[in-house]
Amino acid sequence: MTAMMITRVLAITSFFASALALPLVLHEGPTLAAPPAPPAAASASTCKTFGAGKCCHPDVSLHLSKEAIYSACGQSDATFIGEAAEKDTCKYHFKVAGEKSEDTFVQVYAPVVKEVMSKPTDPFMSFKKVGKVWVTDKAKSPKAMAQVNASTGLYLAGRGYFVSVAASTKVCTKAQAIKLSKSMK
Repeated sequence: MTAMMITRVLAITSFFASALALPLVLHEGPTLAAPPAPPAAASASTCKTFGAGKCCHPDVSLHLSKEAIYSACGQSDATFIGEAAEKDTCKYHFKVAGEKSEDTFVQVYAPVVKEVMSKPTDPFMSFKKVGKVWVTDKAKSPKAMAQVNASTGLYLAGRGYFVSVAASTKVCTKAQAIKLSKSMK
């Protein structure tokens, strides 16, 4: 009986050892779940850059495309000067007669964040909701009046990210910026 018992122990031990070794033999590793992420974009392509700027990252430009700006703001390849990227930011620059090209842009800021505010808060400006997007409405101080007159701010809350757009009123009127807000993702 002891020989039979030893045989059973060896058989069971061999079975468990082979079950544990199977992933190694098959070259498989453990499967880990990834945390949820904002919408992913296609890979970066060549672009027309503004000054010493870099091409915009697709994860930022997917939230508001250059083509959406063309459509809503009456711009085109003929007026597009180039793009300039920084971390989580993409600036699309346009040619506007009599204006400095550094001031004629539509900027998209789309960072990944843990906590997303449902609406923007700013002590110097008020916002109103138009559709799914918050739009700058009025300045609360004389200093902020210049900023509100120079650009239209748009804000869209997402899951794990938000999108903030600053559209120069020289490129995109306030009415055009509100139309542009429908293209934000």
